[in-house]
Amino acid sequence: MLIILVLNAIGCAKKDDKLEAYKNEMTQFYDKLASLGDSIDAIDADSEGSKEELLGYLDEMNDAYQQMGQLEVPEAFSGISDITVEAAEYMQKANECYHLAYDGDFDEDNEQLASQYYERANNRAVVILQVLHGEVPSGEGVSVETEDAYQLSTIDSDISTE
Repeated sequence: MLIILVLNAIGCAKKDDKLEAYKNEMTQFYDKLASLGDSIDAIDADSEGSKEELLGYLDEMNDAYQQMGQLEVPEAFSGISDITVEAAEYMQKANECYHLAYDGDFDEDNEQLASQYYERANNRAVVILQVLHGEVPSGEGVSVETEDAYQLSTIDSDISTE
């Protein structure tokens, strides 16, 4: 009996370690986004090389999204696993379109398309953050499916309550 309890404790610790590791990785992801956002905001648009500087930061942001999208989402947050992949895909498309817009002659259509993809990626990042903070996600285009509380069981239904 003691062996089973010890094994259960070890199993729970491993799950908690994975959960904590994921939370830490996601905190690093959001810190990186904030830092890159600040760097982008600080670009002098009139300076020579501002386009290259912007594209460099967007490349770094895309790398951060790609790494985040490849993280294994713990069971506790399984509801966001598809959203993390979508966010990474949208950022990839945004980055490609920004390069098409700013490499060489300016292309307004690609800039507008890039902006839309960028917004979609960031909207998903906000939803992920809300879930990680234990909030019910909200926002334009966000729908939340909840389970009926009566369908959830925390007690083994085979045990009779006499």
